[in-house]
Amino acid sequence: MGLRIVVGGDNAGFNYKEALKQDLEKDERVEEVTDVGVVGTDDGTYYPNVAIAAAEKVAAGEADRALLICGTGLGVAISANKVKGVRAVTAHDIYSVQRSVLSNNAQVLCMGERVVGLELARTLVKEWLGLEFDPTSSSGPKVDAICAYEGI
Repeated sequence: MGLRIVVGGDNAGFNYKEALKQDLEKDERVEEVTDVGVVGTDDGTYYPNVAIAAAEKVAAGEADRALLICGTGLGVAISANKVKGVRAVTAHDIYSVQRSVLSNNAQVLCMGERVVGLELARTLVKEWLGLEFDPTSSSGPKVDAICAYEGI
């Protein structure tokens, strides 16, 4: 069974969200893509609404991961992290993407359309899809400590 991915973005991240969504839909590792983002660059829905909607799907087990795009990737990460049980990161380089999953078991990857080029964003998403957290690694107890703080 492939990954269930939620994608979302505000008007500042719409173009990348659309391009990356198409890439995800073509990737054999992805079973399902659900779009909770805006429907165009004129859609004024605020990024917290989009990010929280995506994060809630991950927290509820309706999706395995989420990919969120705004202007910087920062606002969507802050918003998604308000949802209990969700670990969202902003990453614009390969090492940070790798460590977000391998060291922190982050389920939500956030990027900024105004910060990173589209081809790099595509490369980062491809890498992200192939990563899997190992709870028996030395990072397992650290992620457990985060979860314990949240009471989960």
